[in-house]
Amino acid sequence: MKILILPLLIIAALTSRAQFAHQNIDLLGTFSDPSVTAEPVYGIKYQACWGWFDSTSGKEYGIIGSTAGTYIVDVSNPSNPIQVDYIPGRRTNCIWHEYKTYGKYLYIISDDGGNNSLQIADMSYLPDSAHVVYDSTDIFVHAHALYIDNDKLYVSSVSTATDFSSMNVYSLTNPEHPDLLRRLDQDFAFINSVHDMYVVNDTVYASCGYDGLFILQYDSMLNQFTLLGALQDASNIYNHSSFLSPDHQTLYLCEEVPDGRPVKVIDVSDIVNPTLTSTFFSHVGATPHNPEVKGNKLFVSYYQDGVYMYDISNPLTPVQLGYFDTYPTNPTGVYPSPAYAGCWSTFSELPSGILLASDMQSGLFCLDISNITGIPTTSENIFSIYPNPASDNIKITGAKNFNLQINDITGRLILSKVIHDNNYAVSIASLNKGLYLLKVSDGNKTFCRKIVIN
Repeated sequence: MKILILPLLIIAALTSRAQFAHQNIDLLGTFSDPSVTAEPVYGIKYQACWGWFDSTSGKEYGIIGSTAGTYIVDVSNPSNPIQVDYIPGRRTNCIWHEYKTYGKYLYIISDDGGNNSLQIADMSYLPDSAHVVYDSTDIFVHAHALYIDNDKLYVSSVSTATDFSSMNVYSLTNPEHPDLLRRLDQDFAFINSVHDMYVVNDTVYASCGYDGLFILQYDSMLNQFTLLGALQDASNIYNHSSFLSPDHQTLYLCEEVPDGRPVKVIDVSDIVNPTLTSTFFSHVGATPHNPEVKGNKLFVSYYQDGVYMYDISNPLTPVQLGYFDTYPTNPTGVYPSPAYAGCWSTFSELPSGILLASDMQSGLFCLDISNITGIPTTSENIFSIYPNPASDNIKITGAKNFNLQINDITGRLILSKVIHDNNYAVSIASLNKGLYLLKVSDGNKTFCRKIVIN
């Protein structure tokens, strides 16, 4: 299904880095739509973000939820994010949207009551459009979070037209119509609700709100859940979400309520007896919302404080590496202002190495973390650019018959030409000193590199 876009509603708002407090994380570009209205309860405009890489075209896409639907944004040139499609939801004034992908399919859920649905979109037709292949209430009407592990879809706080389940697991054998395998309440009715979950090989680290953390195993042969371990805190502490270290020995846990809870570091090497080892803050008073781990790096999305990045080479002792404040309106050290303002989530799995972050008021951010990782923001290393920094010429080798494009940091196009030489020197002597984004596209794949002209 072709979904029409109103060009006048498209905006890629590129903002000077000077407006945002940051350390070792730089702004490449932002996307927002000025027509998005804030929902009336908390003033939220945007929600979760996700990313998707099209291996056929080499293009990278960012996905972000809004109060009325879902934006799909081409971030192949992260200094100039471009909306390529919009999938409207069934209702307006949504507070929640969450996303996951499975192959070419995007799964869209919202936990707002009333007129709502599960949506599934086929992304393979992009950049023309995303085809909605499922939009129905037959499976469920609304739910809070989702996680895909191998060929299974785990969904938390599931509401159908007639009842509620704390967590369900579905088969994705038919990815366009998930098939219910088991409800958690069939095995553990005392778990009132699951807010979010991290799943690896059917081991579920379930963040269960005020009930605490439960570690469960889904046995596909027996089609049932078993309880492995639990960690329950004092009353009125809301376990929101968690993420495992690469060695599966340490869990990073965020608690959303009350305001200003620290991130918890949990030793889960003994899965039957998870143990709190330490806690840490961005600033005392800020609220951690969602953690994400990639390799030996931990990203934490904070209300009020934006994105913080930590080194977890030693998983039990995270060390702060940098931050980017997506919500500079909030005065430093003033919390909450308001409570639900700032970063919702991050996505770090795009091949280019850029970090996507969603801000509840400002939209989608494309961030450069190469100062920390040392990894250039490029999809693959099949071509070389040298010297960099440069003052007169930059030579490009390894690519042939490609389109060359240079944009400045605001997204303004500086140079565009077709090259038919696999050893090409581009003159940059006439350009002002500063940071630029060089983009090479050979028709199948697109690559981006930062270049510095001095």
